[in-house]
Amino acid sequence: MDWNKRITINPNQCGGRPCIRGMRIRVVDVLDLLAAGRSHEEISEELPDLEEKDIEACLRYASRRIDHPVLTA
Repeated sequence: MDWNKRITINPNQCGGRPCIRGMRIRVVDVLDLLAAGRSHEEISEELPDLEEKDIEACLRYASRRIDHPVLTA
C-alpha cells in the first residue's frame, strides 16, 4: 500500500497537520481513536468517508515518523 499518497499535508488546512486524502480528517484523530480502543469498524462508522486503507495509512505514517536514527555524542 502506498500510504504516502493517502496522507496529505496542506498548510492551509487543519493548521498544516497531516490529514487523510485532503479531507479534514486528521491522522492524529484516527490514531487517538485507535488508542482509545476503537475498532476499525467503529472508526469507519464514526467517520464514514474513511476507508480501511486510510486507517492503515495512519498507522504506517505514525510508524515512519517515530522510526528515526538516534545520534549520540
